[in-house]
Amino acid sequence: MRIQDLHQMLAAIGARPCHIGRINRAWLKGLPLDSGTRHQKSEHYFPLPVREGLPAIGAQLEALARIESQHPGADGSLRLLVALADGQSVESVLLPRDGLCVSSQVGCAVGCTFCMTGKSGLLRQLGSAEIVAQVVLARRLRPVKKVVFMGMGEPAHNLDNVLEAIHWLGSDGNIGHKNLVLSTVGDPRVFERLPQMQVKPALALSLHTTDSALRARLLPRAPRYEPAELVALGDAYAHQVGYPIQYQWTLLAGVNDSQQEMDGIIRLLKGRFGLLNLIPYNSVEGDHYQRPPAGAVADMRRYLHSHGVLTKVRDSAGQDVDGGCGQLRARAADIIDHSRLLRRTRVPKPA
Repeated sequence: MRIQDLHQMLAAIGARPCHIGRINRAWLKGLPLDSGTRHQKSEHYFPLPVREGLPAIGAQLEALARIESQHPGADGSLRLLVALADGQSVESVLLPRDGLCVSSQVGCAVGCTFCMTGKSGLLRQLGSAEIVAQVVLARRLRPVKKVVFMGMGEPAHNLDNVLEAIHWLGSDGNIGHKNLVLSTVGDPRVFERLPQMQVKPALALSLHTTDSALRARLLPRAPRYEPAELVALGDAYAHQVGYPIQYQWTLLAGVNDSQQEMDGIIRLLKGRFGLLNLIPYNSVEGDHYQRPPAGAVADMRRYLHSHGVLTKVRDSAGQDVDGGCGQLRARAADIIDHSRLLRRTRVPKPA
């Protein structure tokens, strides 16, 4: 379901543009669709056919997504497993300081070798209303003033729905444009479409290495940009919109944490209008990738910072509650599959 579908349903019950705007704003705030204002009750504003038709439309919106489970982290984050109407599920994460990370796909086609989401492949796209529904659910729990498209999926592979969600979050959703952050491995459509948007989000580029051959192995189905070319495109967009770009670097011990990589980062990013986020890998049982020691991560940050690259260390939110993207869904799916297997193989009780 797309947000435009919601607007068409509202128009079909007699809502005029002014009514649709108020209903849209109420939904994006996590409020009942027929919410009035301090100065005007809904029964004095919405025509009778609209008031009578809203419950059915509200039920359709409620059915889009629901919180299956909540997992609070020691860092103040709250990981949400969100069940969709067709039985699929995605993850969203309430972050400290009023942020929210949302998913744009069920699964992902890029196949990053260090990402749990990529192991399942792409199952389906989320509609723009399903993307925004994650914000609606989260706002019923906490304030949300920043939304980052860094959850499950590659936003560029679902660009129409993602950009529609960004448009409404940055307008009726009352979120500052620079507080809407689209993360991508570097799809050319992003650099073509974003400058044309009325609501221009901030950009985060998944870089992960300065070695193009290594990047091709780590991100096997990402566009084959040279790292320097990707940085140049990101830098141009950052200067156009006036807020810095973020470069994402998942730190893998013995893979992309060498002195050679650090010197490559300095050559690429020194003097750029942006910052580097070092994200220590969230190790999973049985995985061959490992998280670098905390001291080594701190040394790397200091080295880069001292050589002119603004660098921050960003742990995945909720490290103690399946913090890596897709881990919560994968564990839930494994539990579901295991329970189904038990039901299929259970020996009947004797009569």
